[in-house]
Amino acid sequence: MFTEIRDITDSNKQEILGLHIADEQEGFIETVVQCLNEAKEDPRFVPVGLYKENVPIGFAMYGPFQYPDGMRVWLDRFFIDEHYQGKGYGRYYFKLLISFLADKYSCERIYLSVYENNLVAIKMYEKFGFKFNGELDVQGEKVMVLNLKNMQW
Repeated sequence: MFTEIRDITDSNKQEILGLHIADEQEGFIETVVQCLNEAKEDPRFVPVGLYKENVPIGFAMYGPFQYPDGMRVWLDRFFIDEHYQGKGYGRYYFKLLISFLADKYSCERIYLSVYENNLVAIKMYEKFGFKFNGELDVQGEKVMVLNLKNMQW
């Protein structure tokens, strides 16, 4: 299986805009349009398409942000299109993104945030070794962090 993380450009933007989450996931993550607009306003955000055999099946957005305690790499958005859910792609691409970010930024930790009632996502994040750190992000989501030295996979 050939898979790839691709930057979003004019040539693939329309196909990425065609990605959608399942109805029961509404409210847990912004739409692709909202994410792309946010990335346009803040160039620290990097939106990417998740491809399998040249077909977009997911979306993610990440970026490095400066904090008083140093640089934090955030995996800010992540989803698999509703038509490809339940087939193991979420775990596969999540692991791929973690490795990609670790290599790209040579970081020791990766951060993300999640609504406390998004139990499916929390369960997956915890399986990868993410732990709550007691912080809340600006949207009131709970912050989780993965210490890459303690990866469980």
